[in-house]
Amino acid sequence: MTGIVDYNAGNITSVERAMKFIGAPYILSKNPKDLENTDRLIFPGVGEAAYAMEQLKKNGLDLFLKDWVQSGKKLTGICLGSQIIFDWSEEGNTECLGLIHGKIRHFSALWKEAGINAENLKSPHMGWSDLSYQNGGSSLFEGIPEHTDFYFVHSYVICPEDSSVIKASADYGIKVPACIEKDNISVFQFHPEKSGKFGLDILRNFTKEDLSC
Repeated sequence: MTGIVDYNAGNITSVERAMKFIGAPYILSKNPKDLENTDRLIFPGVGEAAYAMEQLKKNGLDLFLKDWVQSGKKLTGICLGSQIIFDWSEEGNTECLGLIHGKIRHFSALWKEAGINAENLKSPHMGWSDLSYQNGGSSLFEGIPEHTDFYFVHSYVICPEDSSVIKASADYGIKVPACIEKDNISVFQFHPEKSGKFGLDILRNFTKEDLSC
């Protein structure tokens, strides 16, 4: 059984719809007690980092997620859920969960630091971009060819301290980390649930133990 963390962030309905489509059983809840006996967690989200952290703390989900990761059980994050697992976000100068070391920076700051003329680039990065696999890729990409397109909507960029955790990247003026994986954590800056067949295949790979029953 998969738990979906509900903390009043966007895109939860689309994640639920995708899970129903692939036939994967799930529980959606704001209550850690409802989620603690599931086998794996999806940590979705669209929105603003400071508000998201406020909501997580309100229901004790921040501590629950830290304990969950320490237990060794699987966690996958999507979009905002892929960002606030890191230490800090420029968005609202927000202290985040610190499950993987790194910062979240705005595209504009990174383009400026890289000396890139961004006149033809817009933030948010919105639309379909293809992925290049790095550092051996991820098992969650099994059956998915490299350079497959996935759907992105984001203005902030994951900047991990350790580049070896980057398993796939996209190009948007700079190299954008699109999949991060460390131990039992796998996160996606893009939206698998909005990325057609191959996005659904990522969710199938994540929930395969339930689908094979």
